[in-house]
Amino acid sequence: MNRQAQAAVLFLLGAALLHAGATDLYLRYVKAGLRPFLLASGAVLIAAAVATAWYERRRAGRPRPGHAHPEPRVSWLLLLPLLALILIAPPALGSYSALRTGTALQKPYAYGPLPAGDPVPLSVVDYASRAAYGHGRSLHGRPVRVTGFLALDRAGRPYLVRMALNCCAADAQPVKIALTGELPPVLRPDAWLEVTGTYSPRLTRDPVNNGPVPYLRVTATRPVPAPRDPYDETWNT
Repeated sequence: MNRQAQAAVLFLLGAALLHAGATDLYLRYVKAGLRPFLLASGAVLIAAAVATAWYERRRAGRPRPGHAHPEPRVSWLLLLPLLALILIAPPALGSYSALRTGTALQKPYAYGPLPAGDPVPLSVVDYASRAAYGHGRSLHGRPVRVTGFLALDRAGRPYLVRMALNCCAADAQPVKIALTGELPPVLRPDAWLEVTGTYSPRLTRDPVNNGPVPYLRVTATRPVPAPRDPYDETWNT
């Protein structure tokens, strides 16, 4: 790989990062808060590519001291992440990962006031923490509305899940709510549902890590499209 090829690869990598950061594609890889850093990285790579090409053009035609050695062939491996960004848009992690990973639910330091609304709109993490650790006291018997994707265990038991994100998709972990009550006759794994229901005192344990998985008593369900950002970042904000 000569300098011109290096500059071309750097430019393409930078352009791919800028494209991912300028669209929703980056949400398949990293949390939303890292978007500025992704855009900055793309800009730095493009600047480095332009500087490399300019420097190499200035050196063109000048005698070079000693013997010229080509850059190692391993440099071509830089094309792999580029091809991955261009050709492969990985789907968000779903039920397969959720059922093979223990719940990431953590006990909160405190509970904020419930959002306005009837039913109350809550995230999977918010409902699960209030139900599992707050024993439903903060819910005051009010109906709630929660959105997530479906996962079915080997026995066919349904869970509503969101993958909680620390930094990037590689460290995503599930938070699960077990569902009971008025469920649809056909349950399809990875389908997104908006579930309306009420607090249930039932609690089960995740077979992977023995973490708490609270129940939600379902009164109504509605299929919804996958959200723009499929990951939940509220648990560590």
